[in-house]
Amino acid sequence: MTRRSYDESDVRVRPNRRGSRPRTKDRPAHEDAVEALVTAVDRGRYTTLVGEGTSSERVVTAMKARELGRKGIVVGDRVGLVGDLQGGPDHLARIVRQHERRSVLRRTADDTDPVERVIVANVDQLVVVTALANPEPRPRMIDRCLVAAYDAGLEPILVLTKADLVDPTPLIEAYAPLGARCIATSTPSDTDVPAGATVEDVLAHTSGLDELRDALTGHVSVLVGHSGVGKSTLVNLLVPDAMRATGHVNDVTGRGRHTSTSAIALRLPDASGWVVDTPGVRSFGLAHVRLDGIVAHFPDLEPGTADCPRGCTHDEEECGLDAWVDSGRAGPAGAARLDSLRRLLRARSASEDA
Repeated sequence: MTRRSYDESDVRVRPNRRGSRPRTKDRPAHEDAVEALVTAVDRGRYTTLVGEGTSSERVVTAMKARELGRKGIVVGDRVGLVGDLQGGPDHLARIVRQHERRSVLRRTADDTDPVERVIVANVDQLVVVTALANPEPRPRMIDRCLVAAYDAGLEPILVLTKADLVDPTPLIEAYAPLGARCIATSTPSDTDVPAGATVEDVLAHTSGLDELRDALTGHVSVLVGHSGVGKSTLVNLLVPDAMRATGHVNDVTGRGRHTSTSAIALRLPDASGWVVDTPGVRSFGLAHVRLDGIVAHFPDLEPGTADCPRGCTHDEEECGLDAWVDSGRAGPAGAARLDSLRRLLRARSASEDA
């Protein structure tokens, strides 16, 4: 039996926990981060555009770095990227910084939901798309979108589709006092254009598209509306390479079927502008909008509040808005506008009392 020699590898010593260097909480500054535009979000993967408008422009897929925590990144955000910035399907970068937003469009599931949902960031126009028929227009939904637009500091545009089926004049006159630009459009049905038709054939049967394109040029615009009103159809005409899925309206319920499942930013061809197509919404909650600020977003009615008693809720017998509307100073649609305002106020009052 031979005796072997021992060395330091035979002795196991646990390091002194008190003497070990603690983990640092200082995060890297990422001064070399490259700015990018988020154009799509899909299950934790972010499609970004690096070098926008330059010869080195490329699409880079990224994931959110852990140090950002639960900070939400949405379409339209300007972010800082590090890591693999080559682009392509086999390369993945990291989002390490979210730049300051200049505008945010929010909504809640309903007027009692305290959780805000950010739809898109850094846009300057909200395009409210509604159909004149099939499905029927919903003025309450339009009102809510307009309030959200004014609250976010966005310029609203009301686009009325299927103008070949119903005269858009009454709805345009109803919203003229609000100062929102209204554009009526009509797109061809399957029977109007034969199978295999080119884009030029489709455009020949389309009206109002040039006016809409002019309104979007030079801006970043987000399209919002119910399912089935024609948002994705408009996007496909404005951006022929978009290939957004379109669907039909249910004959029984009168509602559209969700075809767009996520928001996506698309660049307008031959123009300096972007459009953001969003999934259809069934509701547009305003729990994030202050109750006393809703009236300010109805400029045709706000002057009438000067005759209201102190602390008026604008939904009581002494409210001065009734006399204002009866005098005709709110325009021919004043009564309907006042009804819309009060419906919003009642819903918001209920959410604050809950």
